Amino acid sequence: MEDILDVYERPYDPRTPVVCMDEKPYQLLGEVREPLPMRSGDPQKIDSEYTRNGTVSIFVFVEPLGGVRHVSVREHRTAIDWAEEIKYLVDVSYPDSEKIVLVMDNLNTHALSSLYKAFPASEARRIARKLEIHYTPKHGSWLDIAEIELNVMTRQCLSRRISDIEKLRQELSAWEQDRNEHAACIQWQFTTDKARTKLVSLYPKFDETAAK
Repeated sequence: MEDILDVYERPYDPRTPVVCMDEKPYQLLGEVREPLPMRSGDPQKIDSEYTRNGTVSIFVFVEPLGGVRHVSVREHRTAIDWAEEIKYLVDVSYPDSEKIVLVMDNLNTHALSSLYKAFPASEARRIARKLEIHYTPKHGSWLDIAEIELNVMTRQCLSRRISDIEKLRQELSAWEQDRNEHAACIQWQFTTDKARTKLVSLYPKFDETAAK
């Protein structure tokens, strides 16, 4: 936990951006009956019945202090999918950065070994060298700022039925563009000092008198 909090306390440096990533499943839902359009003083009416059109995976990368994020939708969440997203992060999102400080949870696919499943060894190693990875602790995914971005995205863009993956990609692309144009930053307030006070029960107890 303190390792992640130390990362968040680093000053902003575009040469070594701190980027947080997370992913979430999303259920595509279609309408059985066409919704009734809105009228003056009358909201849109949607039938309770719907069709399930499969599940996709949404990947989100957010640079909290830079106010930049990238969202991608994939049909699966395999090691190959993660590796291809990381290659995009390195080569397209931050091609000129000396190092990308990447914060994420330790899902089984979130590993450098996934790069070697997707690319030749020399290419996998080239990508890996650009990364400085920090994993959130087990049961500590709340420390990943990307979860905050996912919550914002869910409230602003996903609180309705979206029937197919292409429509979802279009909606999220428009949302991403708007957030980036406004350079929406995330100011993390929870520090190591606060953790040692608020989460004191998590720390081992020492007899300071005996230590002296």
